[in-house]
Amino acid sequence: MVVVLNLSNLFLGVTLPPFAGFRQSHLPDGSLSPKQYKPKPVIIMSQIVPLISSGTAGPLGVLHLPRLWQKVSLEAAGKIADGYPGIGAGYDSMVVDGLGLDAEAVRSFISGSKPTYPQFEAWVREQPGVKLDADSVSSLNDSITGYIHDDATRQGILSANGLADGDPKDAINLNNLDDWLEFHAAEIA
Repeated sequence: MVVVLNLSNLFLGVTLPPFAGFRQSHLPDGSLSPKQYKPKPVIIMSQIVPLISSGTAGPLGVLHLPRLWQKVSLEAAGKIADGYPGIGAGYDSMVVDGLGLDAEAVRSFISGSKPTYPQFEAWVREQPGVKLDADSVSSLNDSITGYIHDDATRQGILSANGLADGDPKDAINLNNLDDWLEFHAAEIA
């Protein structure tokens, strides 16, 4: 998130004359004339928790692919929240490997082109050896929906969210809880 603050109209609580926000200069007759004031913006950069769920698919029907695109895009922009890799060892690698993609090529394309999600899917479709047939996509999606975290990970996520050990047990929904908690801590609390 980028926040640009224009502080040109703030002057210690004092109301400024009608040309507030403009620089004054003297005209040949000695009077003042407003010139366009161009304040330097104050830019505050924020790291972003990726909130697209691994359970989300785009038009190609591949689960987690939109989240992978978001994470690598945020990493390339220097805006991904701490603890979130662009391409990690879990679902990210499962999708890259399951589709027959090269992780560095994915990172390079997204970093260099800054594609929209549909542009990224078009690039994926064009990759040599990509596996987008119905059986490959179905098998990959089944591996994503069927992935279960170990007991310690599940218990840690549930406990951090103030929930008793139990459901959900699947990694997609546990990861959602984890992301939402991180988002809340970073942006709300």
